Amino acid sequence: MAKSSINKVVLAYSGGLDTSAIIPWLKENYDCDVIAFAADVGQGEEELEGLHDKAIRSGASACHIVDLKDAFVEEYIYPTIKTGAVYEGQYLLGTSMARPIIAKAQVEVARKVGADALCHGCTGKGNDQVRFEGAFAALAPDLTVIAPWREWSMVSREDLLSYLAERDIPTTASATKIYSRDANAWHISHEGGELEDPWCEPTEAVWTMTVSPEQAPDKPEYVTLSFQAGELKQVNNESLSPYQALVTLNTVAAKHGVGRIDIVENRLVGMKSRGCYETPGGTVIMSAYKALESLILDKASLKHREQLGLEFSHVMYDGRWFTPLAQSLLAGAEVFAKQVTGDIVVKLYKGQATVTQRRSPNSLYSEDFATFGADDVYDQRHAEGFIRLYSLSSRIAAMQKGDKA
Repeated sequence: MAKSSINKVVLAYSGGLDTSAIIPWLKENYDCDVIAFAADVGQGEEELEGLHDKAIRSGASACHIVDLKDAFVEEYIYPTIKTGAVYEGQYLLGTSMARPIIAKAQVEVARKVGADALCHGCTGKGNDQVRFEGAFAALAPDLTVIAPWREWSMVSREDLLSYLAERDIPTTASATKIYSRDANAWHISHEGGELEDPWCEPTEAVWTMTVSPEQAPDKPEYVTLSFQAGELKQVNNESLSPYQALVTLNTVAAKHGVGRIDIVENRLVGMKSRGCYETPGGTVIMSAYKALESLILDKASLKHREQLGLEFSHVMYDGRWFTPLAQSLLAGAEVFAKQVTGDIVVKLYKGQATVTQRRSPNSLYSEDFATFGADDVYDQRHAEGFIRLYSLSSRIAAMQKGDKA
């Protein structure tokens, strides 16, 4: 679509330096009306405060701020937990999980205001451009997508600051910003600064959500999580909504330094990046959920759920939420989740979340069978026939080698 045919654009707006510059840039280069859209996914009131007025001052004709906190946790985080997805063994997918709901809401605003284009502030080096545009392709293939970082000539924060200053557009950003951060109800991510050197240990200036494990309380704290059919229903016997349960656990776990990771990950676009993530409540929930699964699911079921989780971690990370594959994997996880009912006690201490107690009405664990003491339910002599049949193929192979010797 030619630039002249773009009349109204909905921009995914954060109020940061990039998107503040994008508003006037769109108006100048596309001669269009710009509608700012911001999603409240639990990143905190301080990031949303004054956002509407800031967007208007930057040149937007309107700013839509949509509350997605509850839907984000219920419809995106909880289903992902049920799959057991953890990207490359460590990353709990906090940024990845927020992108589909933000993109979906952006499309809904675009339909509401009659826009003919969508715009995002993602760079051409990262994963988010793929996540947003993959969602746009699935939900609104008729709308043009504008990605300024792939079009304009600006390459640095200094360029953006000069651009805004020339147009007398106020900004609180400065050229000395060290870290790039992204926050939501599930986590906060940190990139840049000393983290660009993988040999450099993160300073305490990196972390903003959790206390240092060394500075955490010397006395452990125990928290009880109660699940019903794969859904977290209670924390310490108090019934809470999914969002409030996560907020509660974030607060409790953060003060014990739980949920910090420092990883080098493989981006979808081919390069490696180093990031630090803080996911205090999510770490507790995921640990508790998997501990409950270990009590309930049989060996073959747990193996399949683990494989499903591995596959879904890549589906989520790669921005393929709105695909038949994603829906198939989520549906498969739901079958297992229906059995995940019970209580888990997690010990929080010096950066660790350790499961100490577990119980479930669907437990397959039987003390009568598992005991090392005397029992009346298991005849150990029966194991001989099982082992003989289980290893029969190895026995036959060895015999054949002997015949050929």
